[in-house]
Amino acid sequence: MRSLISLSPACRLVFVLALMLPAAAQAATPAEIFVSTNIERGLQILGSDNPQRSSRFESFLEGLTDISRIGRFTLGNARRTASPQDLAAFDTSFRNYAVAVYQSRLSKYSGQTLKVTGSVENGPGDFTVSTVMVDPEAKSDQQPLPVGFRVVNEGNRMVVIDVSVAGVWLSIEERDQFSAFLSQHNGSIPALIQHLNQLTTQLRNGGPAQR
Repeated sequence: MRSLISLSPACRLVFVLALMLPAAAQAATPAEIFVSTNIERGLQILGSDNPQRSSRFESFLEGLTDISRIGRFTLGNARRTASPQDLAAFDTSFRNYAVAVYQSRLSKYSGQTLKVTGSVENGPGDFTVSTVMVDPEAKSDQQPLPVGFRVVNEGNRMVVIDVSVAGVWLSIEERDQFSAFLSQHNGSIPALIQHLNQLTTQLRNGGPAQR
């Protein structure tokens, strides 16, 4: 192998610059590319004037996430004692609720740009991708909003199973809220389903989900 001293000045310069390149300049990981490509597409759907925007976003979200898996997680320990009928009804109700929640939250960032800042591998096929939402109209002293995505590889297919906004993971937040609701309603899954349906209606009507 030739020593650095034996290289021409031009080659030495290229070698030194390569060593100085920051991590961000390195090739993005598959999880980072997955998040960057898909979330940008979701923001574009929400920012469009297409009359089919809601249905298009629902189809997009179902392809991006594993909603059933997220729902089972948010139900917590209650899923172990729930009847198959209640679990099936909850899955349907949660699916509608999740679409409404993600659409409501992501709509706030329409017109902004997603910038991937890095990722970590939590375990085989399990990644946390860190990003920030960059608002082109933000004030110079305003910090970009940090948004994280938990991405897993399910049978050679990547899906999002959780999202954090300013450090708060949505699925964990929902699990805690559902657990509190069930403890106040004798562990009734049907009561939780009715509650989710009400929240979904409120979100679809453009209002906040009054818990």
